[in-house]
Amino acid sequence: MAFLLLLHIPFVYSSLSSHRNGTSATTLDVSDFPPCSNNRSLWDIIWNCAATLFACTWTAIHPNIPGMDEGKFAALSRRLGIMTVTLVAPELTITWATIQFLSARDNTKAFNDAFGVQLHQWTVTHGFFAWMGGFMLYFNDKPRATLTPMELRRFVDEGSVEMPVIMEADIEDRSKGDALSKGIAIVQLAWFVLQLIARYVQKLPITLLELDTLAVAALTCISYGFWWKKPKGIGRPHAVYWKATVSPPSELTYEYVANIPFEIALICPYSSKVDEIFSTEDWASLFLTYVYPLPSFMGVGIFNSPHAVHSRRVPSAGGYDVDDAHRHRFIMLFIGCFSGAVFGGMHCLGWNVLFQGRVEQILWRAASLAIVSAPVSIFLLNSYAIYLNHFWLDHFWLNDSWLDQLGEAVRIFSYIR
Repeated sequence: MAFLLLLHIPFVYSSLSSHRNGTSATTLDVSDFPPCSNNRSLWDIIWNCAATLFACTWTAIHPNIPGMDEGKFAALSRRLGIMTVTLVAPELTITWATIQFLSARDNTKAFNDAFGVQLHQWTVTHGFFAWMGGFMLYFNDKPRATLTPMELRRFVDEGSVEMPVIMEADIEDRSKGDALSKGIAIVQLAWFVLQLIARYVQKLPITLLELDTLAVAALTCISYGFWWKKPKGIGRPHAVYWKATVSPPSELTYEYVANIPFEIALICPYSSKVDEIFSTEDWASLFLTYVYPLPSFMGVGIFNSPHAVHSRRVPSAGGYDVDDAHRHRFIMLFIGCFSGAVFGGMHCLGWNVLFQGRVEQILWRAASLAIVSAPVSIFLLNSYAIYLNHFWLDHFWLNDSWLDQLGEAVRIFSYIR
């Protein structure tokens, strides 16, 4: 990104007519503004932007179900962490929401195909609920571990547990996020956008902070679409009881086992052992312990942190099937790059905003162009590589037709609208 920024600076600098004819650039002199009713104080602007960002990001975030023994502070801190990621890199949150939506959709189809006669038709809400840790296995009336959808489907098929009967209305009743709360956030965003449009029509100045707020808020709307059917704020999972006549399972994905041998972890990669990056002390692993959620947001993999393992819950940045992430990687690439281009395009709206000096104007324009061109370049290069079917792509991409996946991505966007 820094390299792209440097590449765009000469182009932007040469495009300034004021630089070519020797005159001074159009800059902002705050001392020349006369007092009028259209002027706003600094705190008015900050408050309006902060309220819009909070309403959009706080309402848009749909975290996974917390551990049964975790307090409210732990759940709140994780939600604030996801909010921070959304404010800094909203494309990551959109990619994460996309993976969760695709996994929920595929999981719903798998359950309906396997047990369509035994249960009421599952919806995408059921799929979200299962992946976010909605089903807890009880053995001898004691909670043992959160079940993944694959484990639940396997145990029901083997007759080890009864098929859980939970209606979509029951899940929505547990959810603390309804259409009204999301609608309030959308109304706040609409009011903010109308204010910016009114100032543009009246030829009043718009601050760069407002443009950045508009860019972040616009991308949260995409997350709204993918998470619209996902339950929000559920505190406890649905109980699934193991039949006493059946031998208990030897291992579960999110089961906590103290001092599990490393040899068993090698044989069983989905064991409850904390991922090795959290147990080594080298600098690289120490760095990964702080940034490990970022690869999870991008669908690279899910890492079991010590907190997630001890509380027997779904990891904070998990809630999806890694195989689905690899199978739909082109869709994720398309949506992520599209979101990044929209984010940069929103910043390009400040192309002619008055700046304090020429340097600030050049940097803003160059950074905006870099943000737009980076995801477009990534998408075009990866699409071309997929089209050529390079041999090394077999390690990262499946052999699905990239045109078919592109069409599916367009259909997904039509769905969330």
